[in-house]
Amino acid sequence: MKRTHPLNVLRALFALLIALLFGPAQAHELSIAELELRQLTTSDFLWQWSASGKVPASEQLTPKWPEGCTAEGQLLRCGKEGLRGKLTIEGIGKTYSAVLVKLYWLEAPFKVYTISSAQKTARIGGIGQTDADGIASYIYLGVEHILLGIDHLLFVLGLLLLVGNRWTLVKTITAFTVAHSITLAAATFGIVRVAEAPLNASIALSILFLGLEVARTWRGQSSFTIRNPWVVAFAFGLLHGFGFASGLAQIGLPEAEIPLALLMFNVGVEVGQLGFVIGMLLLARSIRLLQLERNEMLQRLPGYVVGSMGAFWTLQRVAILLKVIT
Repeated sequence: MKRTHPLNVLRALFALLIALLFGPAQAHELSIAELELRQLTTSDFLWQWSASGKVPASEQLTPKWPEGCTAEGQLLRCGKEGLRGKLTIEGIGKTYSAVLVKLYWLEAPFKVYTISSAQKTARIGGIGQTDADGIASYIYLGVEHILLGIDHLLFVLGLLLLVGNRWTLVKTITAFTVAHSITLAAATFGIVRVAEAPLNASIALSILFLGLEVARTWRGQSSFTIRNPWVVAFAFGLLHGFGFASGLAQIGLPEAEIPLALLMFNVGVEVGQLGFVIGMLLLARSIRLLQLERNEMLQRLPGYVVGSMGAFWTLQRVAILLKVIT
């Protein structure tokens, strides 16, 4: 009796999980709320939630102000020391994964603090947020962006379905990384700008394209993409980089902090992406011991999921694009 290759089983199981959990998935967004603080006097600040998602941030998140500060409605009164010390946000992890605290001082540069599950406290005022705090926050946001980006992960899965050996896998992942790093940097520094609607439609088309190429392999056919998946990974990686940039753009950092944020956010994206790929390979190694029987439907299911979701998103996003144009 024929036995299935463990990677085929792995691909099928992962694709089935996607189909069950993320069938109606949309283009992802970072679940970030923004808390704005404006200094009025030495000790008084006006605070408000300046941006949030579908669920109002005020219903999910509760600021715990530094010692000596008390909120009276939207007015925050602090003692003689002013706004200094630890600021914590309760409720992170439910609807929102992070909060950006934007602090506008009267006589000091505008400052942004990131509070997340990885960095639960911001040190405000004279103490300042350390470089280590910022690095941890940006890396965390990058990891979240790629792991919540089911469209990006489906694209990576499509590439894995086309990869024939480990060296090709290394070239393919490296090409994708280099490409999206280029456009991520270009978009973040404002060198290139791409409208959201056509960008999302193009990303969907890239996934659909890979689904069609996977189907070619089932028929024993070949193509430039199948022979050189790393070239396609680079080309479409340029598009996906603009998608990553849209996540970093939500942070709205001061100009002086953009280089650090860009670098660490990109590192987080790579950590999440490589974790996904390595996790798949390790799981494949484990499944190799199971000696599972061959199942053609399970073997082809990942390709069907990539192609079907790519087609669905393409139709959906092209419809949105046409609506925007008209």
